Amino acid sequence: MPGALRSFLAEPRPPGGRPVGRRDWTLVAVCALVAVLEGVLRPDPPGGVAAPVLAVALTPTLLIRRSRPLLAVTVAFGATLIAPVFSGNVPPEEYALVYLLIVLYSLFRWGSGREAALGLVVIIVKQLVSFGSGQVNAGDTVGGTALTLAVLALGAAMRFRSGARARELEQVRLRERERLARDLHDTVAHHVSAMAIRAQAGLATAGSDPDAATDALRLIESEAKEALTEMRTVIRALRTDEPDPPRLADLAALSGGAGPKVEIEVGDDLGAVAPAVGAAIYRIAQEAITNARRHARGATRILVRVVAEKDQVRLLVTDDGAVPGLRRSGTISGYGVSGMRERAELLGGRCTAGPGPERGWHVEAVLPA
Repeated sequence: MPGALRSFLAEPRPPGGRPVGRRDWTLVAVCALVAVLEGVLRPDPPGGVAAPVLAVALTPTLLIRRSRPLLAVTVAFGATLIAPVFSGNVPPEEYALVYLLIVLYSLFRWGSGREAALGLVVIIVKQLVSFGSGQVNAGDTVGGTALTLAVLALGAAMRFRSGARARELEQVRLRERERLARDLHDTVAHHVSAMAIRAQAGLATAGSDPDAATDALRLIESEAKEALTEMRTVIRALRTDEPDPPRLADLAALSGGAGPKVEIEVGDDLGAVAPAVGAAIYRIAQEAITNARRHARGATRILVRVVAEKDQVRLLVTDDGAVPGLRRSGTISGYGVSGMRERAELLGGRCTAGPGPERGWHVEAVLPA
């Protein structure tokens, strides 16, 4: 237990906390307005006029709930503990104060382990003092404690869920980087092998045919330039034993399989496409087709189109199925989409996914040729 406690106290704040934005200010304004309206419309609330004043005064704690959750909890619970002094030992009560549950939630969701522990001490002390001074009875104390623990547990659960998802996304990125490193390794190995063969040929003919040796050097120079171009995009990753990297010409193989018909259209003006880019186009198209077959309800056709645009290659994968409600929002949250986007960005391109203007799901990737 001591070891677990030390681990908990050493837990840092989780990443992803947004800065204060328009939605936070809107939340504060709405909570303050509700508190004022309740104070005006509700006759003789417990604590009298102190109740709406307290409810309005504590709304700014919502602004610091992510950046300084311990301070927010300390201010909120300290104020609710002291407030009965100004209302005849009657705790000010307003239904609008329910927004303090958000502050409670933020303590375990956004606070560090030490902040969560100190905040929990503040909450326990407040509950004990309120009960001991007669501000609340035993039933209210038990009910309030149960609600507090439930909200804190919810914050901890969401924190764990967010951390687990971040780890899953990191694994997706690492796997995609590893696959890209493998593809680029094989491409560079091809160029280096060609250079070695040309060098051997040049050495063999240098004595009898100097011109042939010069030609061999020119070819070695060309191969070296291509190899260096590929090397610029190599990432630091381990290579695993997998089949040879796919090529742009392998796209036709994706048209098979069960499910909606897959149509492949590759432009005639593509010209020379770097092997790494061709492999990326194949991988993204493969993932997009797989997602469409799994999630596009009622789809009868999946179209894969690859075209050249100046010094770029554009891939578009669309289907004619219905988009489920969760995907209609256009939120890119799936691990497969994250992998496609990661691979495109590693090559200096971009990848987007979202619902089409009428129906279906569209995946678009733009990569440097």
